[in-house]
Amino acid sequence: MDKLTPGRRSWNMSRIRSKDTKPEELVRNYLFLQGFRYRKNDKHLPGKPDIVLPKYKAVVFVNGCFWHGHTNCIEYRLPKTNTEFWAEKTNNNILRDQENYKKLQELGWKVIVVWECEITVKGKFIERMQILINDIKKFRSLN
Repeated sequence: MDKLTPGRRSWNMSRIRSKDTKPEELVRNYLFLQGFRYRKNDKHLPGKPDIVLPKYKAVVFVNGCFWHGHTNCIEYRLPKTNTEFWAEKTNNNILRDQENYKKLQELGWKVIVVWECEITVKGKFIERMQILINDIKKFRSLN
């Protein structure tokens, strides 16, 4: 049973942003401080990647664990109410993400996914950012 009234739940959900989220800002700020230059949410590319690094032909998606169905993650669990709706929504998001990743790869882009839980857990942020930077640089050396 939802602890909030339908009106309050609707208001809460309306405040959830689809871009410029806190995890995205953390990743972008870190990359910028490391000297990387990027574009944000390029609508010319499939899925409007959160971060586009043209010099490296790489895109980064910073995915929320709940919205993108991060399996085996402590942050992801289906709500106990309206479960069928949320399961379908999450599955559709996963399928859409996979399709966009495939299209980007076919266009020659390196797709990197950073999960919200990988950067919001205390002590994991720097470690994950180093892996991200290595992945970005590794792809440039292959081109």
